[in-house]
Amino acid sequence: MAAAQRPVIMTVDDEPQVLNAIERDLRSHFRSEYRILKVGSGTEALDTVAQLKEREATLALFLVDERMPQMSGTEFLAEARKVYPDARKVLLTAYADTAAAISGINDVGLDYYLMKPWDPPEERLFPVLDDLLADWVAGFRPPFQGIKVAGVSWSPASHDVKDFLSRNQIPYKWFDVDVDEEGAALVEQYAEGRAGLPVVVFSDRTCLVEPSPQELAEKVGMQTQATLPHYDLIVVGGGPAGLAGAVYGASEGLKTVLVESTVTGGQAGTSSQIENYLGFPSGVTGADLARRATTQAKRFGAEVVVPLAVTSIRVEDPYRILTLSDGSELSCHALLLATGMAVRRLDVPGIDDFTGAGVFYGAALSEASACRGEHIFVVGGANSAGQATMLFSRYASKVTMIVRRDSLRATMSSYLLDRIEATENVEVLTGAQVVEARGDKSLTEISVDVGGTVETFAAGHLFIFIGAAPRSECASDLVETDDGGFILTGPDLLNAGTALQGWPLERSPFLLETNVPGIFAAGDVRHGSTKRVAAAVGEGSASVAMIHRYLETV
Repeated sequence: MAAAQRPVIMTVDDEPQVLNAIERDLRSHFRSEYRILKVGSGTEALDTVAQLKEREATLALFLVDERMPQMSGTEFLAEARKVYPDARKVLLTAYADTAAAISGINDVGLDYYLMKPWDPPEERLFPVLDDLLADWVAGFRPPFQGIKVAGVSWSPASHDVKDFLSRNQIPYKWFDVDVDEEGAALVEQYAEGRAGLPVVVFSDRTCLVEPSPQELAEKVGMQTQATLPHYDLIVVGGGPAGLAGAVYGASEGLKTVLVESTVTGGQAGTSSQIENYLGFPSGVTGADLARRATTQAKRFGAEVVVPLAVTSIRVEDPYRILTLSDGSELSCHALLLATGMAVRRLDVPGIDDFTGAGVFYGAALSEASACRGEHIFVVGGANSAGQATMLFSRYASKVTMIVRRDSLRATMSSYLLDRIEATENVEVLTGAQVVEARGDKSLTEISVDVGGTVETFAAGHLFIFIGAAPRSECASDLVETDDGGFILTGPDLLNAGTALQGWPLERSPFLLETNVPGIFAAGDVRHGSTKRVAAAVGEGSASVAMIHRYLETV
């Protein structure tokens, strides 16, 4: 263990020769497991204690001389235990100090007192300290050393930060400043009050206040810029289709970069449990699947750049050129659009007022533990809503699904429907829809039309899964789409009649190729896709074979 991470044993004595002797003996026996600090006075030691606490160091034991000028050992321990209440406290005394030591047991919770001299330490010092430290270790819980996020529970900005970290599987500890004293202290220390929330404190003690996804990504070491100006293949979108395209493109020798506007995984990445994906008989979370696929793509040499959005695409043959949200441009020979879907918004009074403050689109896994013991509501009747319901049923006292249709059977896989029907704390309201949301700073109640009768429910959490719209806007002025905005490819272009006017090649478009040669589409954004994770992976990987055929002609 690095020295800075080892727990501290602090010895305090005003006599330099005695202090050096104690330090020597302590180092000889404890240096492999503990950091030994020596301090020459009680007042200086209190300053050191404060500095250690500020650095979030762990202090295991105080070994303090009783007879020190200005501040006695017991006086020092009385103050030091306010900062480190669980540290073991040992007093070094002369024979005449026995009464003070006994008094210290009652006054400062002294654990032991040792008579000077302590020689030989193997008999008179080490056994005592070994026993005390073993007792301390048994009850010690090491402090969290990772990212700390301090904010307000019902703040959309706080939710966005937690959601970004959790979807990227970056461990963090959350502090609600209205409840947690440590969270309030972090805000006071790093942000000088609540002018900006949330506050994100990193293990190196640096801090970001109200960080953007770009700032967070840079700080945690994610790649936020492409390293080259030109690639054989650019994949836009990091859902299952895009990740599959990046894996197969890079593994087959194409210089590949994947550009994602938020986090990899897409809508599938928010799924609490995908149980019908081939090769995972016990199921896999969307976040785990995204992490594995992202790691796999990088292992084959693909770059994965987040969070950058594509704002426009143009063609300057033989190149396809992308303009990104940071103003930079990338060019490629072949482009795969795998931008997926965006969750549709629920358009009823009050919903927009509480988005991120009780109303969430998608599973919002970062909020699951906050639902413990509550009655929560899920809007929607497809697989994503069912998976979220099963997740939240582990935490909530009750989960009510609000389903517009008369039954779930037409929209949900049977295995998931069976699970829902067998779960005691899940209720399904069919033929129902939310008509209003109300609250103050956060959601407190919703009105639901159930078969023509409006009922009001107390509600602190509402999760919405009501379908999605294709994210094709970055290319909609370049490639052909259907009336719903889904991108037309291959035979669907021929079926669209006029969609192939201006096609410059003698051959017909490949199966997943758009009306622009060299631009392909795969996954949920493509017209006619089956909206399943396995199908998206299949399309993303299959597109690479067609991209190779296209590149042979460039």
